[in-house]
Amino acid sequence: MRSSCVGETRAEREAGRATAVVAGQLTGSLPDGADADKLIVAYEPVWAIGTGLTPTMADIGEMHAAIRSRIPAGTRILYGGSVNPKNAGEILALDDVDGALVGGASLKAEDFWAIAQACG
Repeated sequence: MRSSCVGETRAEREAGRATAVVAGQLTGSLPDGADADKLIVAYEPVWAIGTGLTPTMADIGEMHAAIRSRIPAGTRILYGGSVNPKNAGEILALDDVDGALVGGASLKAEDFWAIAQACG
């Protein structure tokens, strides 16, 4: 199994470069001939890690669609970046979001269980 985690800084997003930055990260990290069955991509905006800030649902959806267009069909794409019980259901319902990369919320059993329940 091969995994790759990609994401932009807040300055890159505010400069309108988020998609280009993530596309470059994908190009630099995915092996030639990558097989979707053996590949997982996680998108985690650097500026959302541990801050409690989350991009809009539209931003997450747009980035996941951009990632999807650049990787082998069927590859799973996870979203990470301040996933919590309050936003997990909405994030996981977005097109092209196949799962969550849960950080701090995984340390509290009640929160992690609520996120797990949102999966399904």
